[in-house]
Amino acid sequence: MAAAKVLALVDMKQVMVVTARECPARRVPSGELTLIPKGQFIAINQSLGGNYTVTWQGNMLRIDGTDADAIGREVEVLEFEDDGSGAVNIGQVWNALGSIFDPEIPISLVELGLIYDVSVDQQLGNVKIAMTLTAPGCGMGPVLVGDVKYRTAKVPNVMNVDVDLVFDPPWSKEMMSEEAQLEAGLFF
Repeated sequence: MAAAKVLALVDMKQVMVVTARECPARRVPSGELTLIPKGQFIAINQSLGGNYTVTWQGNMLRIDGTDADAIGREVEVLEFEDDGSGAVNIGQVWNALGSIFDPEIPISLVELGLIYDVSVDQQLGNVKIAMTLTAPGCGMGPVLVGDVKYRTAKVPNVMNVDVDLVFDPPWSKEMMSEEAQLEAGLFF
């Protein structure tokens, strides 16, 4: 693994790095996939939940933690064992979803109660996920949908991931796990 050069900016929380390899990223807030070429200077603005928000050529982008080596950071390992049956393991799908964190607070989408339903068509390898956002106007919706598709597709035998963004029922803090409420300071 090639190491990226790191240059700290004085009196700022940003860190400048040079990409060590081509790196996939999602544009914020549209979720559009883009590739950052090797050898590009980028600014790391924040790191939450294993993902990185960066700026490159004036665009704000989100880099998944599984691609962190491209920016000189420790890679988040997301590996699932294929049992050889050809079936999608729904537990592994839930584990993949549990590895995705809200971009503003480091709590997983599952713990936040944002994942409403997961269904699998074993014959086609299709996974359908119904999810919501903490607010209907959340600008990070397309990015989160992209994260859900990207991580779920890493589960063996998943051929397609379809995400339905739904707002009925509307999300409320009561949908959060007790642990998530404690972490967010909402449980008394």
